[in-house]
Amino acid sequence: MKTRIGILFGGSSKEREISFAGGRTVYDNLNKTLFEAIPIFLDNQGNFIELEWELVYKGSIRDFYPSPVRNTYSEFPLYAESIIQDDATKATELAASIGKILSIQELKSKIDIAFLALHGPNGEDGRLQGLLEFYNIPYTGSGIFSSAIGIDKILQKKLASNYGFQQPSYFTITRKDWLQKNTTSEDIITKILQEFDFPFVVKAPTQGSSIGISIVIEDSNIAVEKAIDKAFFIRTITHNEWTAKTEKEKTDYTATLVDIREGIGLPVRINKDIYYIPEDVIAYLDGYFSQPTTDILLEGLDTESEIIVEEFIQGKEFSAIVIEDTQGNPICLPPTEIRKGKELFDYRSKYLPGLSRKITPIDLPDKDIHAIRKATCELFKAFQFGVYARIDGFITAEGIIYLNDPNTTSGMMPSSFFFHQAAEIGLNPSQFLTYIIHISLKRRLEEFKYNGIVEPILQQLEKNITELKTQSNNKKKIGVILGGYSSERHISVESGRNIFEKLASSEKYAPIPLFLHGNDTFYSVYHLPINVLLKDNADDIWEKVRFYEQHPIITQIIKECTTITNTYTVENQLFKPVEYEIEELQDKVDMVFIALHGRPGEDGNLQARLDAIKMPYNGSSSATSAITIDKYDTTEILMKAGFLAANHKIVTQEAWNTAADTLYKEIEQVFTYPFIAKPVDDGCSSAVKKIKNREELHAFSQLIFRTTESLLPEPAHVLHIQPKEEFPQKNRFLIESLISANGASIFLEVTGGMLCHQQADGSIGYEMFEASESLAEGDVLSLEEKFLAGQGMNITPARYATNPTERQRISDLVKQNLQGMAQAIGVTGYCRIDAFVRVYEDGKVEVICIEINSLPGMTPATCIFHQCAINHYKPYEFIDKIIEFGVQQKQVVST
Repeated sequence: MKTRIGILFGGSSKEREISFAGGRTVYDNLNKTLFEAIPIFLDNQGNFIELEWELVYKGSIRDFYPSPVRNTYSEFPLYAESIIQDDATKATELAASIGKILSIQELKSKIDIAFLALHGPNGEDGRLQGLLEFYNIPYTGSGIFSSAIGIDKILQKKLASNYGFQQPSYFTITRKDWLQKNTTSEDIITKILQEFDFPFVVKAPTQGSSIGISIVIEDSNIAVEKAIDKAFFIRTITHNEWTAKTEKEKTDYTATLVDIREGIGLPVRINKDIYYIPEDVIAYLDGYFSQPTTDILLEGLDTESEIIVEEFIQGKEFSAIVIEDTQGNPICLPPTEIRKGKELFDYRSKYLPGLSRKITPIDLPDKDIHAIRKATCELFKAFQFGVYARIDGFITAEGIIYLNDPNTTSGMMPSSFFFHQAAEIGLNPSQFLTYIIHISLKRRLEEFKYNGIVEPILQQLEKNITELKTQSNNKKKIGVILGGYSSERHISVESGRNIFEKLASSEKYAPIPLFLHGNDTFYSVYHLPINVLLKDNADDIWEKVRFYEQHPIITQIIKECTTITNTYTVENQLFKPVEYEIEELQDKVDMVFIALHGRPGEDGNLQARLDAIKMPYNGSSSATSAITIDKYDTTEILMKAGFLAANHKIVTQEAWNTAADTLYKEIEQVFTYPFIAKPVDDGCSSAVKKIKNREELHAFSQLIFRTTESLLPEPAHVLHIQPKEEFPQKNRFLIESLISANGASIFLEVTGGMLCHQQADGSIGYEMFEASESLAEGDVLSLEEKFLAGQGMNITPARYATNPTERQRISDLVKQNLQGMAQAIGVTGYCRIDAFVRVYEDGKVEVICIEINSLPGMTPATCIFHQCAINHYKPYEFIDKIIEFGVQQKQVVST
């Protein structure tokens, strides 16, 4: 009998999107032999909702709660609180639309243990833990008392000081004092400037994910005031500030203002009235500032009563996961050093691969690492944490350790410290989650006073774990190839890890992670140990492959964790990376899953080498892949087959070097500004720019034709390139005319997925998914909107019409067009096609192709998983179908 795991995620805090993404990670990675996963979504009204599993794979909570169809109030994406507006009937109807509302008694009968993947207030502060204990429902992690400590940074500081732990100097500011503008608030700023050198830190004490935190580096009263306002989630707007904005600037400003991560969130209080809809906020401000008047204060209702101002610590920043061993003793896993490009390890740097670096163990002498481990374990015991905790801190050049942010619930994104450090002792994510559940049951057994509730659950799980270790391994070996050397290598790692983790928790497959590196002339793959696979990004993985060694500290920690790893692993997953040439894979794996993006994964080269050794693989043939990698060639074929696409032109480095001005004039004779410039053979939004004038065209040419790897500062400034944004070097690029509505009443950017099936007669059947509507905040979809949890929106299915019958008619036409495009190119297996859709008043539908991806991104929140869920495939089932088709195709070819 499997243990029923209720994964509690979502919640009402500002970190709900991270909780949602983390809950999905747990849902996917629980061992399917041991556990039955049940998604329990907590909404902002306190409802426990057994979520329809298809909704687990939406990109963000705003994609389904409320669904875009129910959001008839605003053009802005909204959370449920804006729709409900304290209407109990509406709240119940909305909750019931996404699943089954469970009473606490129903929850108790449905699950054996609650896996807490919640963050922030009402999730990791002890309240939920207390409720579960009252009803004798076991849960994961720390208990009530330690959770209450873990959520409150002010309380932590007081307790830590009492226990003798070093703390930076700090003081607190109450909301009441701060809102006494021009009186107490001026005294507060004066006191800060007197007591602290620059920089210093301002924090919201109950928030995580760097929400509400500022590092003040500028010696100015205005900078200090903005930082304090940010921590209290309030904003002061002046007449001149508002009236100077254009209508679009007002919209953009308000979108940031009401964002729960960057701004104050919704609802907003203005002059004692509460506003739930962004348009109402804009209308109020327009009316208020229609004539000169005083400044106005906007307050988020989800706020802080007290905040912290503290000294900035100059030193190495680290994060450490502390776990309990089988005897209840704390063990600090290898502490990770956080290296970032900016002073603040912010939301974007934490969760988007490639923007920061995680060095494990922290680059320090052994004695300092021992000191960090000792200090974190002592704090773990002092605060009475249980099962696991994440403890952040700094160590100065003098060796002084400051532990400043203990968390009883760690982020559980695939790239989080939680899994990253567990991999260093040889546990993959599925095994580490099993450990969390097992040890949590042991702790609840003690805390629940041996009342007969926990014992049978624990005994059954331990029996199943023992049987799992003794079962023979007849699983199919799947080599998952990830990484590569293109500008898309970091996203490829995310895709490959996701495939690996889905397969690793299955009952059918044994995945083998293979990291590809090299160049267009020669490349090979490396069989990765689990600790290298879970490094932060492709560059970190390659560094470890080249210079692999086991740090003495890690060797010691592995020995300390022997009883843990012996319990949850079957084979050693820690070893020096092993290099294979592609041809050697025929003796190592049964099938290859190519999770690469760009060259050499999508260009047919790798596929041809696999064909030569008769190795099955996913996706299209080598010949088709050679076409789809080239956006120009793909578009040419589609237009000749009668499909619509943008007018386009190749720009070569040779022509640019010869006579750039002449080339620009030729371009301007054919294309009008703005138009799109992008690489011919890269995806993931790498270097896709909307070019508005010749200056930007010249800057784009300079960057893509540059001879050095580093970006040129001036052109990068002209194109607003973000820090560490990938911009590949190429000898040619593509110009496309900007696709517009052209008079259509509905104009959408969509992306549609497809899955192929082998028919009984040997032919290939095409299953087209409902396309997703992609919403971009800027000129083009950004990397964050595609891959960062909670960013951007992909509405599935796309909103072609409000009438359901008409919407389906249009959708069927779009799918018919997309299938025709796939067949015209010869795509098989699966793919993603990006396109624009125009719907005219007379019902005419036009589908304009942007590009075809024969190996689409397979990151956890990618919209192809939203689409296949509508067709009743969970991500693992979708991947399974892809693998089965690849094997069948190889058998057909061989026959």
